[in-house]
Parts: sequence; C-alpha cells; structure tokens
Amino acid sequence: MSHNYHGFVGLVTPKPQQGRSVTTMPKTERLIANATGIARAATLLRGGGLVAFPTETVYGLGADATDDRAVARIFAAKGRPQFNPLIVHVASVDQARAIGVFNETAEQLAQAFWPGALTLVLPLRANAGIAPLVSAGLPSIAIRVPDHALAQDLLRQVGKPIAAPSANPSGKISPTNAQHVFTGLDGLIEAVLDGGPCPVGLESTIVGLKDGPTLLRPGGLPAEAIEACLGASLARDEGETLTAPGQMASHYAPDASIRLNANTARPGELHIGFGGTEGDLTLSTTGDLTEAAARLFHILHQANRTGKPIALAPVPDHGLGRAINDRLRRAAAPR
Repeated sequence: MSHNYHGFVGLVTPKPQQGRSVTTMPKTERLIANATGIARAATLLRGGGLVAFPTETVYGLGADATDDRAVARIFAAKGRPQFNPLIVHVASVDQARAIGVFNETAEQLAQAFWPGALTLVLPLRANAGIAPLVSAGLPSIAIRVPDHALAQDLLRQVGKPIAAPSANPSGKISPTNAQHVFTGLDGLIEAVLDGGPCPVGLESTIVGLKDGPTLLRPGGLPAEAIEACLGASLARDEGETLTAPGQMASHYAPDASIRLNANTARPGELHIGFGGTEGDLTLSTTGDLTEAAARLFHILHQANRTGKPIALAPVPDHGLGRAINDRLRRAAAPR
C-alpha cells in the first residue's frame, strides 16, 4: 500500500548538545515520507539505528526492541533514566499477542481501540525476545498499535517490534512535528522521518490490567471512552512505583517556570489562554479540547522560545482535558 505524506529530504548539520554525554552522529538525516524514505528508515532500524517517526500522538524515537544495544542508545540519546520503561509499537494485534499475555479485558480493549492512542500494560511473555531495558526489568510490557499510516508502513517494513518513547530529551516538551525532534536530538540520532504534524498531539492513554483495568496515564484516548467500552470505571493508579512511561512527577517541561490556572498574566509572563480566557498564545479560542490537545506541545515549544515564565489559563478536567492537565501539572512540577 502506498501513501502520500508531507515531508522532504535533506541533511542536517548537528549542533552541539549542552550537558550530553553521548557521541554525536556525523549527520542526522531528514527523510521524506515516501517509499524511499520509509525504506531508508527501516534499514536504519534493522541495523541498530535510532529513527524518530510520527504517530497520531507524538513523534517516537524508535529502536529495534529486540536489540539490547539499540535500546540502550535510546536512553543515552534522551538522557532518560533506565528505570523508566518504554512502549513497544507493533503493526497488529497478532504481533502484540506474541509479546504480551492477553486476558479477556485486553482483547476487548484491543478490538475496540487498536489501532489507536491506547497503550496496554500486559504480562511480558518469557520468549518474546524483548530487550530487558525496554521493560526496565519489570515482568510487564507496554504495547500499542499506532493509528498512523506512515508509522504502520514503517513497522510493517521493519518486521520487528519497535521501542519508541517520545523523541525529545527526557523530561522536556514532547515533539509533535519533525522540527521539534531536531531541536532536541539533532546530531544524536540517525534520522527523522518527517510526516508533518501529529494529529492527536498528546501521548497515548496507558491502561494496566494487573489488578483490574487501571488508568496509569491519561492521554489521547479519553478515559470516558474506555469506561464506556468496559461498562465499568477505571481504577486510578495511586502508587509511587513506576509501572509505565509518563509517570514521573516532573515531565514534559519547558525551560521556564509554569504557573497553572492563571486567568491573567503577571508582569513579564507569557500567557497561554483557553476558551474565553485570551492570552498571548491560545490552546483553543473556542474551548475545544481536541484542538487544545493537538496544539498543547506546539504551543509550549513556542512559549519556551520566548524565554519568559509561562502562565496557563484553566482547562476543564474531563475528557481530553484530563490528559492536558496531567501534562501541565508534570510540566509545572518542581525539577
């Protein structure tokens, strides 16, 4: 199957990375999202390289999930703590079943929401061949099937599970376009497959099934939709142990400080509005949570470039607003 994607070819000269202890690449390639670019990306991944690629949620930093060295390079390039597990991306539910142990609830959710912005944390099959770093030594594995034609084409060509956290330095603002990736990882990875902006703009919702369906991280699929599918409420994870990505207290952070629930800006602050609250920038002038989710990280990148402290208008805490507020609380947390 062929697809037309937004993108272009070019080579990018790496810039020095401050405070990073990894060796820079001779160049980071920007690959066009066509058959040639996808084939190049697949070849790099099969050879142990790191390739950033778009999904419907955010850009992921991909590596062969069965290759210990390649997975270790993800942690080095991002500066990511090795106790923070990764999500494995696969092209189909059948591939997911070969890695994780599915129960009836997992099957129900996979059939309802895959491909899509849902990650399931399942028991890891002993013979799955996944590098131990992917699961951070835990007996569980986080898996999803992305709903993005370019990601699907790439995963099918690679033919292996791909570990892919967000393609940004650890704890910083997540990338929703190729340039965001270059800003954070230029010279540290082999290539970026440029598929234009990500339509959802928030990371996947993560549900664990160990002790019944539990919301581990709100995200691009509203928890209400999952609860409607199951006919039951999701439990909320209150533990302090990391069992899935995106649970660290400080995460998604710009360089400047963030003040939440701010209807007005203080002197010197940049104000991000929502709905009826106007700002220097806005998540959605109409109060549309889907638009706000898609724009969140893009707006935070814009605000970060000004160097000003950031003040954010209140966002309703339901539907996608729950995921938006989760990201904003972590971005505003002490570092």
